[in-house]
Amino acid sequence: MRQKVVIIGSTGSIGEQALEVIAYHSDKFQVVGLAAGSNWQRLAEQALHFGVKKVAIGDKALYPNIKTAVSGLELWAGEEGLCYLAGLEEAQTVIVSVTGAVGILPTLAAIRAGKKVALANKETLVAGGEVVTKLARQYNAAIIPVDSEHSAIFQCLRNEGRFLRKLWLTASGGPFRDFTPEELGKVTPEMALHHPNWSMGKKITVDSATLMNKGLEVIEAHYLFSVGYDDIQVLVHRQSIVHSMVEFIDGSFLAHLGVPDMRIPIQYALSYPDRWPSPALSLDWASCQTLQFEPPDTKRFPALELAYEAGRIGGTMPAVLNAANEEAVYSFLDGQIRFVQIAELVAEVMGRHGVVLEPDLESVLEADAWARECFRTLLRK
Repeated sequence: MRQKVVIIGSTGSIGEQALEVIAYHSDKFQVVGLAAGSNWQRLAEQALHFGVKKVAIGDKALYPNIKTAVSGLELWAGEEGLCYLAGLEEAQTVIVSVTGAVGILPTLAAIRAGKKVALANKETLVAGGEVVTKLARQYNAAIIPVDSEHSAIFQCLRNEGRFLRKLWLTASGGPFRDFTPEELGKVTPEMALHHPNWSMGKKITVDSATLMNKGLEVIEAHYLFSVGYDDIQVLVHRQSIVHSMVEFIDGSFLAHLGVPDMRIPIQYALSYPDRWPSPALSLDWASCQTLQFEPPDTKRFPALELAYEAGRIGGTMPAVLNAANEEAVYSFLDGQIRFVQIAELVAEVMGRHGVVLEPDLESVLEADAWARECFRTLLRK
């Protein structure tokens, strides 16, 4: 029997690659639901190609477009639509690959419905980590990480978590790892969108350039693996061959190595605990002449330190960090602020926030909304 899959965020980079994996293993999977934010044309194409009848579009204003374009669809719209598909009765696995805090509610819906959640939306755990992990424990739900770094740790740990000493997250360093402060002040959106190693969506590509992406991953790792922030370390690894490492109490390290291809962790989240042949290329060891590791420069890239600070404070502060960063990244891409102002403005929003400790979902969503409005107020000054 084929595994029935829903993809929330099917038109983004991860969603498209997930569909490649599913097509490669068409004998093992059936796509029963697809959801996207606003790219209704591509969503319609995907639904037709994979024979999917149940579809949701996040932007309610685009509902008539897709309804007119494709007949015979069971179509939903808005946040409610995303959550409906995430809890779809016939699905076994839900891939959550939307970008931003919009992923929180569909993830919670999938957990409540007893689905295996293949989580590629790091903001869900950054903003709502306490709420999400508590609910997952309550429903005994499996959350399998799709991020390459967290998938690497998940694969290295297996059943040896009780022997863990530290987690080591690797970062490419982004396209500006050798830039001077003066050069960073002149970075344009076009420059920031050219990542040296990975092919990703715009938001995560900019986050990689600021090192905020790695900071968000630190918070995500804290919740996924129940590890304190002092025991989560970051290393810049330019080649993106070592995707992360775990250090055990006996001094041993286990590292996950492979080509920088997101189809590998996507497939593992779907196949776990098994491994299957992959459409990705194998690593060419003859070309791996050097593997470099170096500490991150948090003076030039302060976003990473901001994430550690938000994580250690806890409560609603990570949600504020995440929301302010989302607003800052899109403001940078729109040409409203400079690259170096992303971290500066996030820090200012964090400094104005009154933290709610042990938040519920309502508190998290309120903090998210507050941070966005606070950022916009700062932007208008």
